[in-house]
Amino acid sequence: MKEKLMELKTRIKCASNQQKASFVIKNITVIDVFQNDRFMADVAIEAGYIVGIGSYEGINEIDGTNKYICPGLIDAHAHIESSLVSPKEYYKEALKHGITSMITDPHEIANVLGVKGIELMLNLSKNIPFDMYVMLPSCVPATTFENSGATLLAADLNPLYCYEKVIGLAEVMNFPAVLNGDDDMLQKLVDATTKGYRIDGHGASFDLNQLNAYITAGILTDHECHTAEEVIERLRRGMYVLMREGSVAKNLKDLIQVASISNSRRICFCTDDKHIDDLIREGSIDQAIKIAVNSGLKIETAIQMSTLNTAECYQLKNKGAIAPGFIADFIILDELETFKINSVYKNGKCVVRQGQLQLDEERENKRFIFENTVHLPENLSEKSFEIQASNCQKLNVIEIIPNKLETIHRQYELKALNMTNDVRSCIEEDLLKVAVIERHHLTGNIGLGMLKGLKLQKGAIATTISHDSHNLIVCGTNDADMLEAAKQLKNIGGGIVVVNEGKVLAQIALEIAGLITARPAHEVVSELSLLHEALEQLSPNLGFNPFLTLSFLTLPVIPSIKLTDKGLFDVTIFDFIPVTE
Repeated sequence: MKEKLMELKTRIKCASNQQKASFVIKNITVIDVFQNDRFMADVAIEAGYIVGIGSYEGINEIDGTNKYICPGLIDAHAHIESSLVSPKEYYKEALKHGITSMITDPHEIANVLGVKGIELMLNLSKNIPFDMYVMLPSCVPATTFENSGATLLAADLNPLYCYEKVIGLAEVMNFPAVLNGDDDMLQKLVDATTKGYRIDGHGASFDLNQLNAYITAGILTDHECHTAEEVIERLRRGMYVLMREGSVAKNLKDLIQVASISNSRRICFCTDDKHIDDLIREGSIDQAIKIAVNSGLKIETAIQMSTLNTAECYQLKNKGAIAPGFIADFIILDELETFKINSVYKNGKCVVRQGQLQLDEERENKRFIFENTVHLPENLSEKSFEIQASNCQKLNVIEIIPNKLETIHRQYELKALNMTNDVRSCIEEDLLKVAVIERHHLTGNIGLGMLKGLKLQKGAIATTISHDSHNLIVCGTNDADMLEAAKQLKNIGGGIVVVNEGKVLAQIALEIAGLITARPAHEVVSELSLLHEALEQLSPNLGFNPFLTLSFLTLPVIPSIKLTDKGLFDVTIFDFIPVTE
């Protein structure tokens, strides 16, 4: 306590120019996120905090002439697991793009490992120069229409609020549980609000009654807007809208046209789900800023959405601005309009300069051994993928919308496809067989369906990343390759695999829950490159990420038709439908 008192006294003396600050940036243009403006000044930093803006001298000084300073960026909603790497690897790449904090939801690993998965992610994010805040997964499993590896009740979550980095309740996807007054779901909401924490929403295709009910329940944010009208309706009701640009869901260009200085204070940017190679190549929230500016938004406003708005939304104290009393997380830019990063600072210390990390990394000698979480039926065979068509006339098909999480429900005449006895993959019609195999409890469940839009010409692809229950999903042009792909995933403990003519063309092993790996990011990027090269042999010039697209075909809370281990699911009626009828 005495140490903190002395530190505060020193900061006050530096702020009032009674003594020199430890670090001063001279003559730099400050991005004013409070007024959507910019001005030139010196910025003084002491003990990890900004203590003054004006005219200062420092023990250490750098010249900021012709440069700009803005707050460190904050990702408003992300699943680290979707990057395929652990938090200890993710943050290194995020820092290079100016991200110094993020709001994470570990519901992917929680759906496999339960509370142990959440605690693992919290532990893996300790002692790094990066703030990973955690929202506790609200819906494990997401619905009752699938089997996941765990079930988390309110009583399971409540003790986890004691962790320092836990700041709220993550996206509430099970909207029937909210609207129907399910006691345990409402208890989760009450627990979060009683503690004064935020609650994230998941309002895909909500009507106004559903939206009003969600807000009444205390749910503050939504990252599932798909139209400008949906953005406006949420803003009118006081919600924060998180505009998303990830690896699959790319909604920002469609939605940013709605944003202006008039409504910007309730809009934030997020990535949601992004592979590590896409993060390295395209960027993160910095990419969102560039898209917003290219769409005509004032850059100061775009930066405000990426910093102060998110900090205020999630009650992150002293974050999100260049101002006295704020934590010294900031970016120095060489160019403002192109958001060209010169260096990144965390708690007043330089962590990135000219794209290179400036960290003394501790090498961990400890090797982790993780249990294989992929459990497949012993009798799994090609016969397991058979779809009967006898005495049926129609085929229900899931059609992919590239770079969208939503799908289209199509129907085909079986007779026209010459499939009167059984259903087969038909390359000519771009109709491929897809299966979801329950991999947690050996239930033997296998959901079967047909998929349009993946455009495989041969072979099969499979993954144990299938939101949100993360069963094994496989899609292919023939049952033999589908079977081989599934078996290979079991052999490597989960991950992603590409198979053709019984041979594995490429794979990436994700030994932690079948979702992420402890291996370095550069190794994962190399393996992802090989996967995409292999995929090019199966489906040339696809134009979107097929692995992440496949992963979201199993999420039965996003319209209009999905596939779980229990069968084909129509989200619009929230019930199962037959593949053939």
